[in-house]
Amino acid sequence: MRSKLIYIIFVVSLFMAGILLVISLAEPVTNTNGGAHPEFPGMQVGGDGLARFEQIGTLGFAFQCLLLIQIVLLSLLGISERYRSRRLLVYMSGTTFLTLFIAWQMYSSHLQYLETGNTGYFLGFPIATAWAVYGTWLGAIPLVILYSVGFHKYIYTPEDEKQYKKLLMAKADKTKQADRQFHGSV
Repeated sequence: MRSKLIYIIFVVSLFMAGILLVISLAEPVTNTNGGAHPEFPGMQVGGDGLARFEQIGTLGFAFQCLLLIQIVLLSLLGISERYRSRRLLVYMSGTTFLTLFIAWQMYSSHLQYLETGNTGYFLGFPIATAWAVYGTWLGAIPLVILYSVGFHKYIYTPEDEKQYKKLLMAKADKTKQADRQFHGSV
């Protein structure tokens, strides 16, 4: 699995780089950067967000989705192959779907606002912003739980700790032997 996983991570990285290249090479859309406010000096008025969104919005969403997938893949890479059970893979898949659902909610509610000019509010924020503020940390919670609750099961098990202590003891023995040989020859 690990050898396949690293190649999947590499392919996702290539797609991400390709999307960034396409976005950076896109022609600028006129009147999307905004301009001076007619009544208040020093204040800027936003430009045509829908025109800018139509050109690169889908690419930005695709990049965000690939980034969220990459985060889960890299988290999975940090877990030894011997601990990647079917149960863990289902959990990580659920985490991926949760974060992608949150990303979709941000994307679609922002697009709806740009198309209609109307939005609802949730806990003081426009809907798209509320998904970004509250949903982003909500989507990260499964990985935090995995790391904190599952640390000794998936990341650094008691067996790993025993093996590590054996290696330290073996290294200490070799160092003592080398010191004896060095001092004996002087």
